[in-house]
Amino acid sequence: MRLQGLNNQRVRNFNKRVLCALLYREKIASKSTLAQLCQLSIPAVGKILDELLAEKRVEHDAQNLHRRGLGGGSYRIAASGQRILCLNVSPYLIESIVVDSMITPCGPFNQLAIIATTPQALLQEIVQIYHLHRQQQGCELKIALSIHGQVNPLTGVSQRMPQAPWEGPVEIKYLLEERLKTEVLLDNDCVMLALAEKWQNAANVQDFCVINVDYGIGSSFVINQQIYRGSLFGSGQIGHTIVDPDGGICSCGRYGCLETVASLSALKKKARIQLKATLPLLPEGERLKTPSTAELIARYHQGDAALQVLVQRAAQAIGLSLYNFLNILNINRIYLYGRSCGFGEGWLQTIIGQTGFSPFDRHDQTQANATSIGFGHLTRQQQVVGIGYLYAEQALAEMAW
Repeated sequence: MRLQGLNNQRVRNFNKRVLCALLYREKIASKSTLAQLCQLSIPAVGKILDELLAEKRVEHDAQNLHRRGLGGGSYRIAASGQRILCLNVSPYLIESIVVDSMITPCGPFNQLAIIATTPQALLQEIVQIYHLHRQQQGCELKIALSIHGQVNPLTGVSQRMPQAPWEGPVEIKYLLEERLKTEVLLDNDCVMLALAEKWQNAANVQDFCVINVDYGIGSSFVINQQIYRGSLFGSGQIGHTIVDPDGGICSCGRYGCLETVASLSALKKKARIQLKATLPLLPEGERLKTPSTAELIARYHQGDAALQVLVQRAAQAIGLSLYNFLNILNINRIYLYGRSCGFGEGWLQTIIGQTGFSPFDRHDQTQANATSIGFGHLTRQQQVVGIGYLYAEQALAEMAW
């Protein structure tokens, strides 16, 4: 393994990235605020900002953010002529919003229901939404795209999309860049949530994890402020941890995965079986419909005892997986997202009760350092904006050592 030391140039470049990261987070900040946040002296921060101004990475504004003192204006990430179209895509829904170079929304948040039965149909839907937003914005757009399932962010290939009626990989990045003549960055929907939490929740000063409990169950880890993807980009497949070796078959081909017990798709199937066993025979030719997510959650809150047992077992299975996860990685801040969060506080408390507490928690620790499992609080718009931070992270990575 080759190890390199830090010469003066590498230290300066590191500090430049720190200040740019702070400006992506704060959006606009004074020199004194930046010095306080990065714990460098104001003269040192001033020299770094001068270099960033010369490189046209940041902009200076004469507007003072503080009333006291002489003030030196404020700083922000340099504006670029190109904006970013943030997209969260599934075969039945596309969510979209346009952001500027500071990853600040500059247009409305939209949700469009679609029916895409082929990869070509899905790509066409994306192309139409792109042209609509480009016309509204009156400028070129880059694309930041999140997709459900396993994604290779380097090649831009959707390797497996569980909700899709098709199988096999789709070269989404290449196909969109060819058709639209613009840059495309993409990753999966759990990375989108992790980026949203990392950049928009100031409470995340340590490692954390987001878990999306929805049609399937996925997760994403942020370790040392970096998204951990794994060498094969399969990190975060918590839904395919086995909780019951003798359980039902999973879409991945194994038996007893967490998704077969605790995902919305699994709960809907089991709820349908329950209904079929309790309802009288249906007229010939009529089939019992699988309940929708909204119907399932409504029945749970209305006190359907049989369904509540299913949901509690699902929550216990999630809690068991989280307990093992806490032991392995010792990430003690976990945010839950997804439509299953609609089951509410009882569902959450069952999960927490099953995990107990991390064996690495110490009772003399402060509350801030204790294990925390709870609902994520970012709005849906903030969640979709999260995928736009792929460009912020790309810009920071390009600031060479």
